[in-house]
Amino acid sequence: MPQNIIIGKFYKTLTTNRKDDDDLKSCIEETVLKLVRLNTSLKKPGVLLGKIQSGKTRAFIGVIALAFDNGYDIVIVLTKGTKALAEQTIKRLRENPEGFGLFEDDNQVQIHDVMSFPDSLPEFVLSQKLILVSKKEDDNLKRLIKAITVTYPGLQNKKVLVIDDEADFASISFHKEKENGAIKQGKIAKLIDEVRTKVKQSDFLQVTATPYSLYLQPDDSDGQDGLFPPKRPAFTVLLPIHDNYVGGDYYFIESEDDGSPASHVYEELPLNELNVLNVSKRLKRADRRLFKIEEVFTSSNANTLKNSIVNFIVGGCIRRLQQEQTGEKQQNYSLVIHTDIHRISHAWQEELVKKLKEELVGMVKNNPDLFKRLVSEAYKNLKPSIELAGFNIPKLDDVLTNVSRVLINGMLFVQQVNSKKDVNALLDSKGQLKLWAPLNIFIGGQILDRGITIKNMIGFYYGRNPKKFQQDTVLQHSRMYGARSKEDLAVTRFYTTRNIYEIMCLIHEFDNALRDAFLNGSHEKGVYFIRKDASDRLVPCSPNKIMLSNITTLKPYKRLLPVGFQTDYKTNIKKDIKELDKEILGLQTANQSNYFMISVEQAITILEKIKKTLLMQEKGYEWDIKAHKASLEHLSKNSLNNNQRGKIWILIRKNRNISRIQNDGSYSDQPDNPETDQRKAKELAINIPIMMLFRENGLKEQGWNGSPFWWPVVMTPKNTHTTIFTSNTADY
Repeated sequence: MPQNIIIGKFYKTLTTNRKDDDDLKSCIEETVLKLVRLNTSLKKPGVLLGKIQSGKTRAFIGVIALAFDNGYDIVIVLTKGTKALAEQTIKRLRENPEGFGLFEDDNQVQIHDVMSFPDSLPEFVLSQKLILVSKKEDDNLKRLIKAITVTYPGLQNKKVLVIDDEADFASISFHKEKENGAIKQGKIAKLIDEVRTKVKQSDFLQVTATPYSLYLQPDDSDGQDGLFPPKRPAFTVLLPIHDNYVGGDYYFIESEDDGSPASHVYEELPLNELNVLNVSKRLKRADRRLFKIEEVFTSSNANTLKNSIVNFIVGGCIRRLQQEQTGEKQQNYSLVIHTDIHRISHAWQEELVKKLKEELVGMVKNNPDLFKRLVSEAYKNLKPSIELAGFNIPKLDDVLTNVSRVLINGMLFVQQVNSKKDVNALLDSKGQLKLWAPLNIFIGGQILDRGITIKNMIGFYYGRNPKKFQQDTVLQHSRMYGARSKEDLAVTRFYTTRNIYEIMCLIHEFDNALRDAFLNGSHEKGVYFIRKDASDRLVPCSPNKIMLSNITTLKPYKRLLPVGFQTDYKTNIKKDIKELDKEILGLQTANQSNYFMISVEQAITILEKIKKTLLMQEKGYEWDIKAHKASLEHLSKNSLNNNQRGKIWILIRKNRNISRIQNDGSYSDQPDNPETDQRKAKELAINIPIMMLFRENGLKEQGWNGSPFWWPVVMTPKNTHTTIFTSNTADY
């Protein structure tokens, strides 16, 4: 077995021209070394694990170059099933110096979309290194198989590397048959495997942004007590993250810090506005009962859309002014509107946005006072994040002048991006969406889903319903990830519904937990995937049935609590509160302490009684009590301390007066003081979880309904094994 790899002309030339750093080269070299040494297949692939928009394409192009130096003759690149992504991939492969343009010009490499692969080529061409790009779609894969087996049967004797870009459930689709328990491939997976098995020698590399894919590999078991180890990959190599990478940590973790510009990124999109923007398939036209286009500028049903566009124009002008002042090249910027996959909605949204643009242009000319007020409001919106980031903000008068010029001179471009459009016309020479003007608004569907790179995006108006997604992660739709400058981030805004935002937070936490488990090595022991069955018993849940919109991720010292609730009226819950007081305070008296252990069954009963007193009225907020109960049960059952199994800690605090609404307008989410309550909880919760119970006075002046209530907070123990609980599972 080879101990080393050859660093030859393809790899040397490419990495030198691209000026690849040592970390990226080490990643590429480790990947190819393992491909050469180990046997890989669809059922036992190599995995290159990166982050969303973190340079995975750049990395696998490097892998191709080094693979060519080490005896591979053909590389098959499998892309997501969109023409746009296939075109982007081909352009990236042909780019110079980022790809193989020089080698293609010198007749050393041939690059083809499999659907336009010629049926007649000379032997001279077939003797060159060959890259075939195929969508993960029936017709593409069948044509690929035909090219290898019928059109050019000699290719079957070549050494082949199959690279599955954006590996997801479609290409890792396996299920167990109920009749005999046999593991069966999904349709696309079966065709991919057929491609691989038609040649004498092949290797298989999956490139993915989510560690979840490590747990979707086929397995012969359903997991032991819900513990699923990532057994199948032959190897996994982590892609290094470059210094200017911005991902979910910024949008979903750093955004919680009021002192960070990230705290200003998210702006809530009302659900009723989405109903206006998305055209009913049944009606096949916009519903004028909800909204009239002539009211686009005044209707509250389009207020967030209007604000997103004005904020985008003002933010783009601010950035261009900043660049002008520092002598930098002025950049073009983009806003993406992605709420529906149907073209009829895109056409309607384009009509709305162009009407808004028309109104703004008319305002510059005919109503300068209103125009100034709108720009001033957007300026005020963007100013805090720019100042928190530490950058100078141009004077308002200069911004007004620039915004006027942009609108009057046609420097704002609105374009639909969907399957109806000519893909080649949409992309620039690097395979990215072409920014035709200084400011560009893209409206579209599945083409914008993932993979397509959108440069300098400072606005994202998003409304796809994540409840429709299972294995595919909604975070893949987040085109605002990637290499981003701090200056651009300071004017970036993200608009979506509260429900979608909260689910995206959950999914980011889920991805992070699996990634952390991989990084610290604990994934080798497996990850618990659990659910409740029809009899309310905790049972294993196959990872490929996880519904990502209904997950709870458990890791050390994770807090689980209801947020965004109101208490029921005092008269309605007086009896329930009296019973809770008697039980909880009675336990405190009996144990002569405000912290003690009780059975997990009694703790769950207390949670159920508390649930009856709280009302979840706000859209986007719900208390998944099922997950909290299951978490207590699972963590207690699997305690490393045998003497504590079946028990949990209780910590009681009384006479609390927390406000329902915080100063920034958000709901309070921390009844547990970090310096006192959380510190004590962490001292106790080592091997079993703790449930903190806070008796709030619920005063009307604090925003409550005037009744005392109990607010529970569950904290997972220090020795928590990475666990994924799902409330719902997919039926396949």
